[in-house]
Amino acid sequence: MGQKTIVRAEEGQQELLITREFDLPLELLFKAYVEPELVAQWMGTNVLKLDSRKHGSYLFETADAQGNIVFRGSGVIHEFVPNLTIVRTFEMESMPDSAFRFAAQLEFLEFEKRSDTTSKLTMQVVYKSVALRDQQLRLPFAQGINMAHNRLQHVLSQVNGTR
Repeated sequence: MGQKTIVRAEEGQQELLITREFDLPLELLFKAYVEPELVAQWMGTNVLKLDSRKHGSYLFETADAQGNIVFRGSGVIHEFVPNLTIVRTFEMESMPDSAFRFAAQLEFLEFEKRSDTTSKLTMQVVYKSVALRDQQLRLPFAQGINMAHNRLQHVLSQVNGTR
């Protein structure tokens, strides 16, 4: 079975276009991105801060079994229109033993109602350079976001009472 989350990267461009259709109502899909408890469930991370509003910010952190921080991501929310759009920055801290260095990126998330029970997420992610975008693509990025979106579908289907 192919990946349901589609990642498009045009040669020489500084952006990615990510799309995914969900078997979830629009309002529930949007909640998955703005309610700390839901974000923590489908992302599998600790949500230390999530101020879902214009000029809000967020901080996520994941630790291993020994308590070592293995992921820390943060950003600022620049635009917030419920059930329609979120514009935010995203910055991931480089972990001490990582060969990769990460710069802040700009993310445009658009939420679209397809029917009463389905919705679509479109993410445009803009990087500082083509090289940084390509660095991201050398990681198992497409597989990772597809797995995260699969978890989102599963977790929210349970919340919604569907399968």
